[in-house]
Amino acid sequence: MEFEQEGENKAKYGTSLLKKLSKDLTLRLGRGFSRSSLQNMRLFYQRFPICQTVSGKLSWSHYIEIVSIDDELERQFYMVESIKNHWSIRELRRQIDSALFPRLALSKDKEGILKLAQDGQIEETAQDIVKSNYVLEFLGLPEQEKILERDIETALVNHLEQFLLELGKGFAFIGRQVRLTVDNTDYYADLVFYHVVLKRYVIIDLKVGKVKHSDVGQMNLYLGYYALDMNNEDDNPPIGIILGAGRDDTMVKYATYGMDVDLFISKYQLYLPDVEELRNLVKSEFEELDAE
Repeated sequence: MEFEQEGENKAKYGTSLLKKLSKDLTLRLGRGFSRSSLQNMRLFYQRFPICQTVSGKLSWSHYIEIVSIDDELERQFYMVESIKNHWSIRELRRQIDSALFPRLALSKDKEGILKLAQDGQIEETAQDIVKSNYVLEFLGLPEQEKILERDIETALVNHLEQFLLELGKGFAFIGRQVRLTVDNTDYYADLVFYHVVLKRYVIIDLKVGKVKHSDVGQMNLYLGYYALDMNNEDDNPPIGIILGAGRDDTMVKYATYGMDVDLFISKYQLYLPDVEELRNLVKSEFEELDAE
């Protein structure tokens, strides 16, 4: 194909070349050389001109999904994560569609983004496993209708496999509406997980609106209960995530002031994000860092 194009990125006589090659190769070699297949092969060659950068651990179908991404760092990230987490094609496609790399990259500096692209997600601290924004489009909940916290909780449990994919590697589901009894009063944690890598309980509280300061106090109670009454000797301190439709960063700063616990307030959205907008934000962050 490079010979046919005379070393150029595109043939001078347009897309008719691929159509002609498709017919010729199909006659000589049989099926598998449709015009779309040749387009993918051409793009694959352009993205990975050095064969050592290609991993045999990924299928051709994985690469078909990855080569469509323009940014080299983002492509590298999805390659690494697909291998580490044994993502199926469907799982890989969902992570690309939900803009996993830009969402993670926006919380890091330039060095952190480069490391993310090279090594994938590293689970060493609570900050490494908690996202600032969770995409829950797989729940299929309508945005316009009034939704209760119970509705989101039920939908998450019913779509637990997809939710575990969104949470990330290492999460094991413990239960929903887990009872905590303090001074003869019962409290109920919406969702409880255990992170097998960090060896820490993860408590998730769901809110349909903006997170309030009282929600922070309630989560701090849950964390204290798990740290003092539930943890085994080899468990690390628990992690709390309050997942709401919105948050006020100033309120969060004041409400968590002086707290020596891993308590995070994250947002969720019930639809896929604008991937290109997020990619442009990451690109602009890079440009600003280069300008400093």
